[in-house]
Amino acid sequence: MEVIESVHAMQEKAEALRLKGYTMGFVPTMGFLHEGHLELMRVAKRHCDILVVSIFVNPTQFGPDEDFEKYPRDMEGDMEKAEGVGTDILFVPGADDMYPQGFQSGVKVSDLTKKLCGISRPVHFDGVTTVVTKLFNAVKPDMAVFGQKDFQQLTVISRMVKDLNMDIRIIGVPTVRESDGLAMSSRNKYLTREERESALSLNASLEMAEAMFKKGERSAEKIREAVASFIKGHPFTEIDYVSLCDPDTLEEMDLLGEKNLLALAVKVGATRLIDNRVISGSA
Repeated sequence: MEVIESVHAMQEKAEALRLKGYTMGFVPTMGFLHEGHLELMRVAKRHCDILVVSIFVNPTQFGPDEDFEKYPRDMEGDMEKAEGVGTDILFVPGADDMYPQGFQSGVKVSDLTKKLCGISRPVHFDGVTTVVTKLFNAVKPDMAVFGQKDFQQLTVISRMVKDLNMDIRIIGVPTVRESDGLAMSSRNKYLTREERESALSLNASLEMAEAMFKKGERSAEKIREAVASFIKGHPFTEIDYVSLCDPDTLEEMDLLGEKNLLALAVKVGATRLIDNRVISGSA
């Protein structure tokens, strides 16, 4: 596995590989890799000749009171894990290279970013779309893989790629879960044992909502209320949102249709967790 630390060196390497006819796959990460990240890499590996993985904790997607400074980092462990799944190039740019002195440009997706997580994290998605664009410009991939656990992020990136005519195929991969059902996240390490027990209410509430749908319930309000009540019944939980929306537009729904996104953001203790499920089927 080759490690590249500068944007310029990554661009030169990518251009040389593309000229030789290799297809480039890309998985952008913020590191502290877990099995969910590794599954994205395995999927990407099946679709390309050269797999590039980036590790960059992006400061511009964190708000002033969020966890940028304490975000978990483990470069040595990350390198071992990335190499273990067959990563060809590990791209680890520095902040000064990604955001040079005087930096003042950005990429913005308007409507999709004002919903769900964008309400309580107003600067987050502008940071995501800008850094992903910059990473795409460095790696020059043919395809990139993102997890469906961050469903809004996947939707926003897909919209950006389409709107800006980027010649990149975006692939979404289903959420990878722990054996107890908790969606894998680098932030799970923040949870105490008692908080983790309460965090299991997120996935359990998604299952409950899907069961209600399969039994014929189509009122979005009733399902939202049931999910919120269930989660609030567990200690340490504070709901940011429970959303039942269109999976393409993220617009809230009154009556459920054939395809619906149930998305959650919940603080468990001091840790903000997200989860979701696409609930589908005909009446």
